[in-house]
Amino acid sequence: RLHLELSDEELASRLAESDPTAASTLIASQGGYRQLYIERVLQADEGCDFDFLVGCRGSDVPRHSH
Repeated sequence: RLHLELSDEELASRLAESDPTAASTLIASQGGYRQLYIERVLQADEGCDFDFLVGCRGSDVPRHSH
């Protein structure tokens, strides 16, 4: 379970000010772990793991364990 402790107004303000395309392009151009994280880490509902590690640790990862 994820719980975000922001008001609806604060969240709307942050979303209005953000430019995810510009931010990810800048970070990706720098390389390293940050680029790897942006490009390869799965979202929370998928387990927050690197996509290339899922199911590679000796057994399947059941959906309910995420």
